[in-house]
Amino acid sequence: MILRLVMMLLMFSMGTAYAERIKDLAEISGVRPNQLVGYGLVVGLDGTGDSTNQTPFTVQSFKNMLAGFGIAVPASMNPQLKNVAAVALHAELPPFAKPGQPIDVTVSSLGNAKSLRGGALLMAPLKGADGLTYAVAQGNLVVSGFGAQGSDGSKITVNVPTVGTIPGGALVERTVSNPFSTAPTLTFNLHRYDFTTAMRVTDIINKTFGPNTATTLDGDSVQVTPPVNSSDRVVFISTLENLDVSPGTAAARVIINSRTGTIVIGQDVRVSPAAVSHGNLTVSISETPEISQPGPLSNGQTEVVPKSNIQITQDNRHMFLFKSGTSLDDIVRAVNRVGVAPGDLMAILEALKAAGALQAEIKVI
Repeated sequence: MILRLVMMLLMFSMGTAYAERIKDLAEISGVRPNQLVGYGLVVGLDGTGDSTNQTPFTVQSFKNMLAGFGIAVPASMNPQLKNVAAVALHAELPPFAKPGQPIDVTVSSLGNAKSLRGGALLMAPLKGADGLTYAVAQGNLVVSGFGAQGSDGSKITVNVPTVGTIPGGALVERTVSNPFSTAPTLTFNLHRYDFTTAMRVTDIINKTFGPNTATTLDGDSVQVTPPVNSSDRVVFISTLENLDVSPGTAAARVIINSRTGTIVIGQDVRVSPAAVSHGNLTVSISETPEISQPGPLSNGQTEVVPKSNIQITQDNRHMFLFKSGTSLDDIVRAVNRVGVAPGDLMAILEALKAAGALQAEIKVI
């Protein structure tokens, strides 16, 4: 039923011309978010923090923090920090983010803390791939998961209590340069490479802003010459990214998910003349033990004799014919008429491809 629904949706969209905005098809090279990562301590937990006997790095971090405030903890002392947890931080720095702007932070337990609910993150730096600090995080955690445990050892956990978030919990401290304001040219990279789409994007830009404004570099990139002035450049990009373009159709492809049985057939899939017959052969073997009685005065013994019953059942399936240039609509009708299951359809499509009759690429995911 799911297979049939997917195919019907694909047939419904066949032959329908549609347009998409350039902002939905491409993005400006270099104008992207950056990943940040950090390490910190969450305090104020209700006895659900790290077990310091198994997570010595939590104690080490705690001692280093106190040392920064002029408090020396004896090296021989091993504090039991049941209300402290070592955590990893990660966030995404948006493009054009300026110092002082807040960004969201995700906090995840690194040790064996049972829950971060009710905890607060102490000030922790967030660094980029270059090792520089781009934001500083601090604040109270929002944890959706929780757990409860009884004295007999029974427990229940809802969602994940060892991961939380701090909405707007980090402040940007450093900007990331990008080519938008100063580069003489900007490059738009398509989300899916296609030479037809790249040419159509170039044509609509040149038609709107004048000849030689855009140049197609390859099937994935279009180079654009924007105005020199920053304010004019913003207006230019705003107008450009809202232009409508009809993207090129994808190559003929059949996608098969071998784990779920999902099959998606592209609208440009064609089949050369071919005849297909597919049937299921079922062999069942059952054992029926029988009692063997000895003859009179034979001094024999009664024994159990095994008896095997073998049955062979074959479903009667009709052969169906694919004519030259058969489309997706014809394939779906023929498959539904025979009534094959997704697994059988996979075998049919692979056999058609092996025979050279399926004009499409089969991709198994």
